[in-house]
Amino acid sequence: MLLAIDCGNTNTVFSIWDGNQFISNWRIATSHKRTADQYYVWLKTLMSLDGIEYEIDEMVISSTVPRVVFNLRVLADKYFGTRPLVVGRSDCRLPISVRVDAGAAVGPDRLVNTVAGFDLCGGDLIIVDFGTATTFDVVDSDGAYIGGCIAPGVNLSLEALHQAAAALPHVDITIPQNVIGKNTVACMQSGIFWGYVGLVREICDRIKSEHARPMKVISTGGLAPLFQQSVHLFDTFEDELTMHGLTVIHKFNKDI
Repeated sequence: MLLAIDCGNTNTVFSIWDGNQFISNWRIATSHKRTADQYYVWLKTLMSLDGIEYEIDEMVISSTVPRVVFNLRVLADKYFGTRPLVVGRSDCRLPISVRVDAGAAVGPDRLVNTVAGFDLCGGDLIIVDFGTATTFDVVDSDGAYIGGCIAPGVNLSLEALHQAAAALPHVDITIPQNVIGKNTVACMQSGIFWGYVGLVREICDRIKSEHARPMKVISTGGLAPLFQQSVHLFDTFEDELTMHGLTVIHKFNKDI
């Protein structure tokens, strides 16, 4: 049984893949201080609660937080007797090419999303991921990663407003009833929501113009459905895009 781990800046997702589907998904706050023993107790408890008795014998990891990887490696070795495949390391092969500036580092999550997007939808894609940062990844016709854009995340922007301006409260993102707010909270929610609609639409339009070929826009990340509910920004939404990419990369390396 394969344990796929997607470690982001804010949360880490653990998913168990049985070869055909994910049978369980769990989320925990990302922390480099969490030990392998803590991971194991937490994971085994949740597996027991879900009635999962399968033995984990393989592991694949994507992490945007390098300091977390060490303890996840210890978890794999100590409790599951396996060596994890870590995206971005030299021993982890990718089924796609990466065409960026020489020496440039690309986040493993962006590479995994590219692999998943190409596997599900083919080439000529824009993948918009609403995470701690809002990222735009461009996939060429042959599946190669050819660059993209990085913007501040929605919640990060809201938190920055709250911390930098003494009179502005912390608010949650939601679909505003009107563009013109009648109070501070409504004004902030409208500005963030419609501001990000404009940001996504403008960046995607400019990427399409520069790419000079028809492109499909895929969204992923927790806030993507919120934006899709009110305006048409994306052609499709893939909730488990990163996890799917991890299974594709794992299979590719296993078959080599």
